[in-house]
Amino acid sequence: MTTYLNKIYLKLVLTSLLTLLLCLNTQAQSNFHKMTIGAGVGITQSFADVAKNNFGTAGYGTFDYYFTPFLSLGFEGQMGEINGGDAYTDPYNRQFTNRYKAFNFNGKIALGSLIDYERTGFANVIKGLYIGAGAGVIMNDMKFIQRINTSDGSAFPGLNKSKDLYIPLNLGINFNFMNRDGYYKYGININYQSNITLGEGLDGYDDSSVNFKNGNPDIYTYFSLGFRFHFGSIGLSSKTLY
Repeated sequence: MTTYLNKIYLKLVLTSLLTLLLCLNTQAQSNFHKMTIGAGVGITQSFADVAKNNFGTAGYGTFDYYFTPFLSLGFEGQMGEINGGDAYTDPYNRQFTNRYKAFNFNGKIALGSLIDYERTGFANVIKGLYIGAGAGVIMNDMKFIQRINTSDGSAFPGLNKSKDLYIPLNLGINFNFMNRDGYYKYGININYQSNITLGEGLDGYDDSSVNFKNGNPDIYTYFSLGFRFHFGSIGLSSKTLY
């Protein structure tokens, strides 16, 4: 009789432990949508072969696939203007307005995949902070460019339309909001992107290095604010997203 009671007691203990472990494991997991689309607007700034780094405006659209809530691969398209120089104050009277389009594939990893953000409220707020990099193509189209040096009448070589490869480097943060079902459904994105072009088409000037120092690549930055919508198949995260 005693042996029988011990077996029943052991079964009850094991069942209770398994139930507790399952409950704890369930509490530590969260569901998430694996895809997002987004759109936004922002400000560009050029760092090219002219003296003045002017500002422009641009819009963007994105699609991202999330392997986890904090690791993604995506596609981005941009369209807008990149401006630089001043025909009156530039030492060589150079100025350009590039009405560009750019497309890139990129990957991002967020802080939430590296830290235990459940311990403090601040860590939980910044768990969406991320870095990323990628590769793409920029299509340059000079809406305006000063080709003649007004001081001596010499011409500046270069193409009005061109394509260059470029490398986007991203630093940003996502603030996501859950719906009634407990899934991330909407989000706000703040992003700062530095774009390193592998060519001389960004500003439209392709001068000989004998006359101009062209050792540094043409760069433009893009600071943007956007909106995200989460959708698609459901994934399971090993971390709670609350």
